[in-house]
Amino acid sequence: MKSFSNKVVIVTGAGSGIGHATALAFAQEGAKVVVSDVDSKMGLKTVEEIKNNNGEAFFIKCDVSSEEEVKNLVSKTVEKYGRLDCAYNNAGVEGKLSTTTECTSDNWDRTINVNLKGTWLCMKYEIPEMLKNGKGSIVNCSSIAGLVGFETIPAYVASKHGVIGLTETASLEFAKQNIRVNAVCPGAIHTPMLDRFTEHNEQAMAQQDPMGRVGKPEEIADSVLWLCSDKSSYVTGQAIAVDGGWVAH
Repeated sequence: MKSFSNKVVIVTGAGSGIGHATALAFAQEGAKVVVSDVDSKMGLKTVEEIKNNNGEAFFIKCDVSSEEEVKNLVSKTVEKYGRLDCAYNNAGVEGKLSTTTECTSDNWDRTINVNLKGTWLCMKYEIPEMLKNGKGSIVNCSSIAGLVGFETIPAYVASKHGVIGLTETASLEFAKQNIRVNAVCPGAIHTPMLDRFTEHNEQAMAQQDPMGRVGKPEEIADSVLWLCSDKSSYVTGQAIAVDGGWVAH
């Protein structure tokens, strides 16, 4: 019996990077995975990969900054599979590099709307469906930039700090109803976002990491699955750094 057999899971931003790896991991453990992304081509590729490995998946296009699209994502999930058990709210953007004084309003608004508002909207519609089941688990994607500051990405840092505060608040509100809400805080992970951020110079990030390397998307996926599983049944309201020791040094 696989650990997520008969469970229905939503993964946003599942077209690439950490979301892609996590969607595959859930499917490998028996979950019915609703793959969501703004990029239909990449999202459908994730679905195809899952099905080629004898998993079950379904794609729904969604811009998480749009309330109507998030509402549609959750309602179509329940329409398709009848329930919602877990969610990994992963969709995010890094925004444009700039100092706090040079950050534009457009850059600020887009980054906050996707990363923070999007996480809130997902929970707003996911939690009511989980309450119908009497339990559920949500993992939000923050970042080590939600735990410490980083130069030249003020909107991203603010959004990811906000995700942790939102996670803690929701965890308190629904703890007695058996809804657990946690956050993962990835460090430097080998993803297209890191390539853009480092201008394809991952080695520079690796040299700053206590382990001397960047992480793999699958290493974040393992943490997400643990947080969504019954093995973490007494864990809620936490922001767990998966970062090779970055924030400890």
